[in-house]
Amino acid sequence: MSKISVIGAGTMGNGIAQTFALHNFRVLLYDINQENLKNARSTIHKNLNRMLAKESITELEIQNTTKNLIYSNKFEEISSSDLVVEAISENYETKAILFKKLENYCSDDCIFASNTSSISITKISENLSTKHRVIGMHFMNPVPIMKLVEVINGRYTSAEVTKKIIDYSKSINKTPLIANDYPGFISNRILLPMINEAIEALDSGVSDVKSIDGIMKLGMGHPMGPLQLADLIGLDVCKSILEIMHTGLFNEKYKPNKLLIDLVNKGNLGVKSGEGFYNYSNSKKAEVVSKRFLK
Repeated sequence: MSKISVIGAGTMGNGIAQTFALHNFRVLLYDINQENLKNARSTIHKNLNRMLAKESITELEIQNTTKNLIYSNKFEEISSSDLVVEAISENYETKAILFKKLENYCSDDCIFASNTSSISITKISENLSTKHRVIGMHFMNPVPIMKLVEVINGRYTSAEVTKKIIDYSKSINKTPLIANDYPGFISNRILLPMINEAIEALDSGVSDVKSIDGIMKLGMGHPMGPLQLADLIGLDVCKSILEIMHTGLFNEKYKPNKLLIDLVNKGNLGVKSGEGFYNYSNSKKAEVVSKRFLK
């Protein structure tokens, strides 16, 4: 079996680690913070039991998944990995430093994949002597359920590395689709302007929160409205991705709406903070519109 290391025990890292472990890979989930690892273990256990209740996995699969997972805050344990998937905060400097450190620890055959949703794969690899092994492996949230892996080739990514990542993706029952290294790639280049336009419509008084989301669900067949989706992604993350595209593509249409900027500055980030366009004080479900948007 290949050994997979996942760096970052947040929502995405947990999901990626769980998915690889469920499909019989040995997985090391690394985080510098022991409390994050404790929470990750608990979250993965709850998610597996939820899948069991829905009869999408068996008790034996839960046992095997649990056996395949190791939780560690010792960076040197990553060194024997065949694939490292980085799922830390969406910050270029932090990622670049991490990948340089990985190059010093891991074998030359180890592939470095970033779960970044918008940061340039080419830029992340710039300071490495082995640039060819860096690639984007952008999972969707929630990872255990969503089928897509957006595979992003950097300028230096080798064809062999791309093929291996496609094979890895298929082996965990995902559908890999390839994009080249442009700001926002494909998923966010199309999704975020839609979210930004929904916020613009709300800010301009075209309609209210529930109506905007309802129109997109009922009329366009979206499983979730754009404002609710923005809350789920995190309004700070939405703002950051839009800024990256605005800067990288030199186009004003990607400029974050002023209402989005205002909400982020006030700490209303969506589900993670308990309030965004909706209020989540009692649940993660978007059931009550935030008071600031009620007339």
